[in-house]
This record gives sequence, structure tokens and C-alpha cells, in this order.
Amino acid sequence: MKITLIQHDIEWANPEKTRQIVDEAISRNPGSDLYVMPEMFTTGFLPEPQGLAECANSESLRWMQRKASEMDAALCGSMSVEDGGKYYNRMYFVKPDGETTIYDKSHLFIYSGEGVNYSAGDKRVIVEFRGVNILLEICYDLRFPMWSRNSVDADGHALYDLIIYSANWPIARRTAWDVLTRARAIENQCYVAACNRIGADSCGECFGGSKIIHPYGHLLTEETINQAAELTAEIDLAQLNRYRTKFPTLNDIIWTKDFC
Repeated sequence: MKITLIQHDIEWANPEKTRQIVDEAISRNPGSDLYVMPEMFTTGFLPEPQGLAECANSESLRWMQRKASEMDAALCGSMSVEDGGKYYNRMYFVKPDGETTIYDKSHLFIYSGEGVNYSAGDKRVIVEFRGVNILLEICYDLRFPMWSRNSVDADGHALYDLIIYSANWPIARRTAWDVLTRARAIENQCYVAACNRIGADSCGECFGGSKIIHPYGHLLTEETINQAAELTAEIDLAQLNRYRTKFPTLNDIIWTKDFC
């Protein structure tokens, strides 16, 4: 699977302008199977979403569906969404045929005020696309390893092969971003595609640093800091499965009531 991360600045609370930026970036990079955008990629991070969040069937979602069809690829990113009178930090995973999977952010960033106005999701979501099982996560979820813990099913197969993180991660916590994204890849024997925005908002300055990480922990893309970039790499499922067979750490996880 070929993956492209769209690391971009965001026109504050201006989905139409920002969609155009992302649309052009995707079109410059044809041939990928999956395009990943940052957290709240159409508006910027909105701790107070009233009057600014998009509706559940927004033009931004319809754009994702059109673009996925045009590129014959999946698109993934999160938006601030109002649905049924509640607000969600909602990730959409849109396939070329328009099929759409949603994940509502579970770990709301209380430090920024996100937990005041948003409702947390309570379900972990894994989506299958072109033979790859993908765990969907958003920004602050990265700090909670048990939420993303991989394991094997009754047939001995890993639950997922790739984690996507869409993020609005500030430069003040860059070290945590670098360490934790690698840790999630290593401990879960999976690839990680982590897409972070650039530019400033009310929560601080974001630096980019988007990356695709090999299960061994090394980078498959070069890091780009403080500038827009499209970062592309291929992940190899056959190589991943050989590694898991040779070094089957996922089989040795011990679950107790203290950790479940």
C-alpha cells in the first residue's frame, strides 16, 4: 500500500479555502492508495465549535467522497462535526466507492478545553482497505498505549497492520510526538502513519513532523518541519507478516483485569 501524508497549514475556520489547499496537494501526488490529513484539517482545532463546526453531511465530507473516487484511493482525516446536537472530533475514512467509516475521538484533550464542548467516542475502530487492517486514532489518543494495543485473534492474526494518527500537535511537545509515534509502531508490530499540521492556532504553533514509521521504529519518510509537504512511502504487508512470524511478540501479551 502506498500512503501519502498531506502536511498543510489551515485557513482558520475556512473549510472552502482549506479544502482547495488539500485538493491541490493530493492532485500533485497521484498513484497513492491512501491520503491522510491532519486533525480538524478543514477548520483548525476548535475548542469552542459553536457556529464553526461542520454538519454531519457537510460539503467537506462530500468533497472527500468525490476526491476518493477521482483518485481511486482512500482519504482520511478528522473534522469538528455537529451531529444530533452534540459536537465530535470525528475522523472520516472514505473509500473510493464512497463507503465511509467514522471514528469519534476517545481521549479528548482536556488541557485545551476540548472536553468541555465535545462528546467522546467510546469505540475503537478498525477499517479494512485493500488487504490492510487500519486502526483509526486522533492526536491525544497517541498518549494512551492501552487504547491502541494490538493483539491477535483466535486464529493468531494481528488485529491491525497500520495505525493512522491525524494530529494538531504543538512544537512545545515535539519530543513526545517523536518518541510516542515510534513506540506505537514498535510495541504493536505495525506501521504508523502520523500526519500533523503546520501553522499556528489558539493552542500554539504546530510544526509538522509528519512521518510514516516502519514496525522496527525507523522512518520511511524524511521529516519536514514548519513547511507544507506531501510525504509518501509504501508499506509492505508481506514483510510485516514475516517479521511477526519470526518474532511473535503479540502472542506473548498477558491481559489481566488491571490492564483491560
